[in-house]
Amino acid sequence: MSEEMAAKYNPGDFENRIYNYWMENKLFHSERDDKKDPYTILIPPPNVTGVLHMGHGLNNTIQDILIRYNKMNGKNTLWMPGTDHAGIATQNVVERKLAKEKIKRHDLGREKFLKEIWKWKEENGSTIIKQLKKLGASCDWERERFTMDEGLSKAVLEVFVNLYEKDLIYKGEYIINWCPRCETALSDEEAEHQDKQGTLTQIRYPYVDGSGEIIVATTRPETMLGDTAVAVHPDDKRYKDRIGTMVKLPLTDREIPVIADHHVDMEFGTGAVKVTPAHDPNDFEIGNRHNLQRINIMTESAIINEMAPEKYRGMDRFQCRKAVVADLKEGGFFVDDKKHDHAVGHCYRCHTIVEPYLSKQWFVKMQPLARPAIKAVEENKIKFYPDRWKKVYLNWMNNIRDWCISRQIWWGHQIPAWYIISETDGKILNDTPFVVARSEEEAAKKAEEKFGNNITIQRDPDVLDTWFSSWLWPSSTFGWPDKNADLSYYYPTNTLVTDMGIIFFWVARMIMAGYFCMDEIPFRDVYIHGTVMDADGRKMSKSLGNGIDPLDVINEYGADALRYTIIAITPQGQNTLLSMDKFSIGSKFANKLWNASRYILMNITDNKIPAFDEIKKEAVALWIISKLNDAIKKSHESIQTYRFSEALSLVSHFFRDDFCDWYIEFSKLSLYGKDKGKKQSTLSILLFILKSSLKLLHPFIPFITEEIYQKLPGTKDSIMSSEYPISIDIEKDNKAAEEIELVKNLIHGIRNIRGEMRVPPEKKCLVVFKAKSSSVEDQVKNNEKYLLSLAGVSEIKYDRKAGKPQMSVSGVGKGFEFFIPLEEIIDLEAERLRLEKEVNKINNELTKVKAKLANDNFTSRAPEQIINKEKEKQAYYEETIEKLEKNMEMIK
Repeated sequence: MSEEMAAKYNPGDFENRIYNYWMENKLFHSERDDKKDPYTILIPPPNVTGVLHMGHGLNNTIQDILIRYNKMNGKNTLWMPGTDHAGIATQNVVERKLAKEKIKRHDLGREKFLKEIWKWKEENGSTIIKQLKKLGASCDWERERFTMDEGLSKAVLEVFVNLYEKDLIYKGEYIINWCPRCETALSDEEAEHQDKQGTLTQIRYPYVDGSGEIIVATTRPETMLGDTAVAVHPDDKRYKDRIGTMVKLPLTDREIPVIADHHVDMEFGTGAVKVTPAHDPNDFEIGNRHNLQRINIMTESAIINEMAPEKYRGMDRFQCRKAVVADLKEGGFFVDDKKHDHAVGHCYRCHTIVEPYLSKQWFVKMQPLARPAIKAVEENKIKFYPDRWKKVYLNWMNNIRDWCISRQIWWGHQIPAWYIISETDGKILNDTPFVVARSEEEAAKKAEEKFGNNITIQRDPDVLDTWFSSWLWPSSTFGWPDKNADLSYYYPTNTLVTDMGIIFFWVARMIMAGYFCMDEIPFRDVYIHGTVMDADGRKMSKSLGNGIDPLDVINEYGADALRYTIIAITPQGQNTLLSMDKFSIGSKFANKLWNASRYILMNITDNKIPAFDEIKKEAVALWIISKLNDAIKKSHESIQTYRFSEALSLVSHFFRDDFCDWYIEFSKLSLYGKDKGKKQSTLSILLFILKSSLKLLHPFIPFITEEIYQKLPGTKDSIMSSEYPISIDIEKDNKAAEEIELVKNLIHGIRNIRGEMRVPPEKKCLVVFKAKSSSVEDQVKNNEKYLLSLAGVSEIKYDRKAGKPQMSVSGVGKGFEFFIPLEEIIDLEAERLRLEKEVNKINNELTKVKAKLANDNFTSRAPEQIINKEKEKQAYYEETIEKLEKNMEMIK
């Protein structure tokens, strides 16, 4: 006898218990097994500062689906978990915590400050891991890694030294993205660009010889204090005779040249641009071509420094902007200003406006690393899903710029470079010599060999960009640079699941690192899922306050409902529009699954259920098995091509519509009949289909499927350890499938007419069935019992020459027509009056809508969405009237 299920589905009763069962039985853990093929996924490591959001919900549900599916298909699955130290974000969190105690990191010093961060990490860094467990994530938690742990730190050190020794890391002075708030460099990808409305200010630069002026335009007038030239296009006839002359730099005592450079766009503005090599990347390149001086007018906090005129020193950049514009107006240099929309970089962590800033930083040469990574994708060694991301990836890789990897913070992997310190001042300058080594002892030895004895070395205070550790994630998590059996077995991994936002941050860099470190791709497939948006199509964010907390969803609906919903409404690679009420989609399906399972188990009074292969294969059994086979085949195809929404829809449709709404209803005649053998064989089919459905659904909704599976008679192990269904080996009987589909269509047609004509449920109706062939008639006769039971039919009269009886309604299907006499089952006169009254009522509403839409006063002033709503009303009213009039015609 099966174990009893609770009367009501309540995920809170079992989800935690089920997860603990999986953990206690080590069902997520993987060990090398040469008899099995590995299937490996690496989690995109969430930040230790992070808490679960809906983007994580989607991303990790997809990964969990793949792991559970492949485990059930016999693969040795490993989902490698871990967290990222998140340099800037974590340091900001701890600095804010200390600020409440009125302590700054410099008050503590580097060593004590890092102890505070490690302490915070131990207390708070596992928050998101605990939350992922609530979601059902089947990660191998015994293997959990952290980007600052000993092994991964060793990998970072090794790759830095290797790259440097191969001349792929260098230190150079360039314009970088600088966050004045965090006081650190950012990579191009970390400077998130937002469209902002700014001001384009036009300024007069007078010629030194007094012969006139040249006008330039800028959105950052404060940077003019660092100008070292004005540039024009060499082919611009307006300025050909001015190239090489000097102009006065307003508000300063300096004179700067007019130069010619092909970078200048003759069509934009006046065709002349100011050149500030220390504060603009394009100007930096112009400055290099023309050997211009680089004048940096700002401190690292974006405060105007001593390189600017004294009046502006000490102002922040935006105060200075206002002061400069005011002084330009007062001095007669101001021409005009206009509103100007442009993209402005913001720090991806604190959202401060980024400053293009001249600084000496560490860089990785990316073009040599990019070549094999480009080839791998071009040759489909690595495939993107959806395929459109391949083009995006290749476009970025073919135009890749060197990667600024140094950050001016303390939390992170400290750069393994040691400077030779002068005994006089002990300062590290731009031209201070250095050595790169794996340890301080090795650095000291190298320094002595290179510069002589009795020297002092000091380590570079900067740390590496956070992504410099996570680009090694596929190999470092398995022990690289040390060679070991795990690395050989699990690398390369199979699938990377990630968001489009980090294709450049992470995906591309991992491929490059894979080739550099392992001479091999790091993964074979990259699935890029969409972004989770709110119901209005806005990206969820703290600032907008429009996010949905996954834990709130789990508490209200359960983890399965969250997982089901977010997959069901997210087609491959598309964005998701989400609101809290949508999670009822998953909750309703889980309820359906629970109630159907409970109904089947309640009908099992003993465990002597005949084996499935002993079942007499009648039409209805063959039909449901063929439907199951279709669901199995298509679910395999869809999951293997990363069409998760499609796979879930196929399986859900089979279970909800084919199995619950039809087969279970068909089966009731046998379950409640007198033939005990028939009842047992029907129970066998019901139980087999239920078990198969639970397995098909398990990757998507693991908790409820495990809970029900363990209550089925004869099951001992976890559903995770069971085999994913394969097609049932039966001789496909198209006749049987056609027969049941015909019966379904006939039942559906009769039910529709009964509903439209408002036939009371207790009234049975006569059906006159007119088949076009004897075979169609025989199919209905073979299944007449289902019509009598499920369609509210008292009797079926078979007449292949029948005409439409008086006072009857008719329906048609493939190969047949049927009639239902109404005189005996409804009050025809009352029904006619009701229909007339309904038509009149809707006609009145239709007249109002038409009048409104014909009114120019309304259509010219009303918003488009209001007009569209009125048009929708008109279409609905017209369709309803047509339907009601058709019903009136049928009962004349």
